[in-house]
Amino acid sequence: MVEISQQSLVVTPKHLTNLGICEVQLPRNIIDDFWKLIDEAKQNPKDIRNQLAGNISSSLALDLESPHLNEFGRYILPPLIETYNKHFDLPWRVFFDKEKQRWNLDELWVNFQKQTEFNPMHDHAGVFSFVIWMKIPTDYEQQVQLPIARRSNAKGYISNFSFVYTDIIGQNKNYTFEMRKNIEGYLVFFPARLHHQVSPFFECDEERVTISGNITIV
Repeated sequence: MVEISQQSLVVTPKHLTNLGICEVQLPRNIIDDFWKLIDEAKQNPKDIRNQLAGNISSSLALDLESPHLNEFGRYILPPLIETYNKHFDLPWRVFFDKEKQRWNLDELWVNFQKQTEFNPMHDHAGVFSFVIWMKIPTDYEQQVQLPIARRSNAKGYISNFSFVYTDIIGQNKNYTFEMRKNIEGYLVFFPARLHHQVSPFFECDEERVTISGNITIV
């Protein structure tokens, strides 16, 4: 019988590949442009709640032809797509002729979420999606101390945004963004089929305002 010591074993860890997300803090001028888009949508509202999963008061389409999107389309989306493809590759096999086809911002909308409202777990259409937190009137540290959450063993969900995915043994995993004032103007960019959810907040009369969009190949 051959004796084996711990020193003679070579244990090699291997991380299995998985897709990721990209994050960016948007410049002030881009955020200002989005607020102008939101103001335009309020003046000529197009209710699209029947196309979305959210249990919320108001979701309005944003004008994809608006000049307020020019700088976002020129200076923000291209480096996001390039960075994502460089680090993670495409979310799934997508074949296209780079000379004839291009990435396209296909859908864009704004959500106005009131207290107790929520977005259940869902995914999006397209190849990529993004969320921009425009106005967050609550603070996670305060929300988690409310009576409804204080004694919960899952208090990390109240008021927060979470990605949900499965690991190699089929267990659900969460990647959570805690909602507080300093996340305003922050964009997260992700594969459109990545499931995500938005939990309700409580004891706040102000609306939470977020923008979402889907990107396809045309």
